Amino acid sequence: MTTPEFSRPERIDTIGEPRQVSIEADAAERIGLARRFDLIGIDRLGGAFTIRREAAGIAVDGRVTATLTQACSVTGDPLSGTVDEPVALLFVPAGAHDAEEVELGGGEIDVIPYEGGAIDLGETAAETMALALDPFPRGPGAEAVLKAAGVISEEEAGPFGALTGLKDKLAGR
Repeated sequence: MTTPEFSRPERIDTIGEPRQVSIEADAAERIGLARRFDLIGIDRLGGAFTIRREAAGIAVDGRVTATLTQACSVTGDPLSGTVDEPVALLFVPAGAHDAEEVELGGGEIDVIPYEGGAIDLGETAAETMALALDPFPRGPGAEAVLKAAGVISEEEAGPFGALTGLKDKLAGR
């Protein structure tokens, strides 16, 4: 297994009472992550977490923030964006718990299995950022390019679009 571009391992044996951990990706790490997630660039990526040991595993709460540039999915034009995502995770030893057996509180929390003696908060931040990205970002010129290529919008393709087309046809437009 290769080390991720942005790795900030926290040894399991050092986690006990709640403590704050802040991380920030350096320039080389951001370049590697931009390549992995097919982004034009990442200007900033960081995380602020509270980590603590619980009976069920290692709880991680906090926020991941980023400033980045994606390519418009239609034109390829650069689009600036930001990420500000909450994180609520429970790391459990791989194979030690079935995800259905882990009793969780009322809040939303993802259960993540880990192997070895550490959890990686850098990879946690990178994956959180990636999941928060718009998978099909569109810039201001995208609609015109799609229309020129003959691609109709969802509104034009749906049942009401067909009725509008019929109405326009009957009106002689």
